[in-house]
Amino acid sequence: MSVLLATLGAACLHATWNAIAHWIPDKTVSFTLVNLGSMLCAVPLICLAAPPNPRSWIWLGASAVLHLAYNGLLMASYRLGDLSQTYPLARGTSPLAVTIVAAIFLRELPSAGQIAGVLLISGGLALLVFWGYHTRPASPAAIRTAVGTGLMIAAYTTVDGVGVRGADSTLGYIGWLMLLGEFGVPVLAVAQRGRGLWKDLRPYLILGLSGGLFSVLGYGLILWAQTRGGLADIAALRESSIIIGALIGALLFKEGFGRARIIATCAVAAGIAVMYLR
Repeated sequence: MSVLLATLGAACLHATWNAIAHWIPDKTVSFTLVNLGSMLCAVPLICLAAPPNPRSWIWLGASAVLHLAYNGLLMASYRLGDLSQTYPLARGTSPLAVTIVAAIFLRELPSAGQIAGVLLISGGLALLVFWGYHTRPASPAAIRTAVGTGLMIAAYTTVDGVGVRGADSTLGYIGWLMLLGEFGVPVLAVAQRGRGLWKDLRPYLILGLSGGLFSVLGYGLILWAQTRGGLADIAALRESSIIIGALIGALLFKEGFGRARIIATCAVAAGIAVMYLR
């Protein structure tokens, strides 16, 4: 039950920081602030927590590279397409990919109930995508970048699942991962905008840095859960953030919460029940 609550809490935090990133109109500004917030949170973790076991550093390095690629693809997908289409497509791609990779490379063979739960959750999320595509088609470029984002999520989820289990220090692993994996966007932003960047950042400073805090807390909960549960289960449950994001969109951004989102909510809830109440 603690793994379930931690993963659902992480989903809430993930949806919140993505809503912040979506609300700030300049995506370079939003992702720079979120990443800077994550890096600031990493400093006390690195100073206070025990360092990760040396055998986990190869996984840390690989994950940092994957996070840099993920940030770039996520920014591109938000620029090219609507949040209500690209975010579900990216998040819905991940659990299926993690289930396959974990089964092949880590020998975490899913049970029939786990497969049914993953399919229900992914199916509910896919419905949001294709319903949105039917009413407002997304560009091929937006679809490609969203799918690429989902594959990066699956890759770093699997890598971190292995790395954190061998780190002997979950907090230390989180701290170094956030410091190494989040610096790319701020460095690129400084290179592109120079001194003018501060003027662009200042109006959104507190909100954007808060998004970074939520990002660290959310992913920290996921890494903790991965030390105690199966990667496929956690990856699928984490994607319930799509439904939370839809609620945020309906309440704050005045997006409709129509039949597709109601059906998707039921499918995700059923998937969680199948996985954890079997």
